[in-house]
Order: sequence, then C-alpha cells, then structure tokens
Amino acid sequence: MNTAGNRNRNLNEPISRAQSCVIGLLRLLVPPHRVNENAADYLRMEVGHNDTGLQWAVVRPDSLFDEDDVSDYELYPSPTRSAIFNPGRTSRINVAHFMADLITNDDVWKKWYGQMPVIYNKGS
Repeated sequence: MNTAGNRNRNLNEPISRAQSCVIGLLRLLVPPHRVNENAADYLRMEVGHNDTGLQWAVVRPDSLFDEDDVSDYELYPSPTRSAIFNPGRTSRINVAHFMADLITNDDVWKKWYGQMPVIYNKGS
C-alpha cells in the first residue's frame, strides 16, 4: 500500500506546480513519504512487469478513514483529483477488500498486477 500522493511515473501523471512543490517538501520533511516513493520506484524500475519471481501491485488510496463495512469503491490507473488540494476519501476496509481481491480473484489480479491503481470510495 502506498498513497495517491505518489505519482506513477510510468504513466506521466500530471500534477500542478503547487502540488509538486508540496510533494517536494513532504519528501524532505516526512521521510515515510520518500520511502513510499522509493519502494514503488524500485518495483516499477528494478522488478518491472516481467519478473517471474515477483509480481506486484501498488495500491494508492487517498485520505484514509475508518468505516465499519465495505462500501462501493472505484479504481483508476491514475488519480482523478489532486491528492493535496482536492483529495478523495478511501476507507481502510475498502483498501483491505481490494487487496484481498487482488490475492484471491485472478481477473482482478490480471487487470492490476504491475500497476499502481488508485482507490477512492464511490462518490468521494
């Protein structure tokens, strides 16, 4: 699991200059953000999509919150909003549900392996 604030550089995800500055500050001031970026970059660039020994997906939720029950959620290859200035919301239980689906549902895995899907609660 990562964060919607981490760009998938394989897709050249556009962000505003202001968001880029804030992310740069986060990199410097909040070491876990930099670690998240480095971990995703390692999977993208060093492991890649064709490694037979390690297959991966990086799940990127936005603005996590607690909820008791799984609800409808949406998945996108890239963020559909600014993770800094217009964040969506994602319940932790929905992230867990999607991650369990990645493990147990071959169709879901085939769709998202080697990618960095962004997950939002529906309507957030």
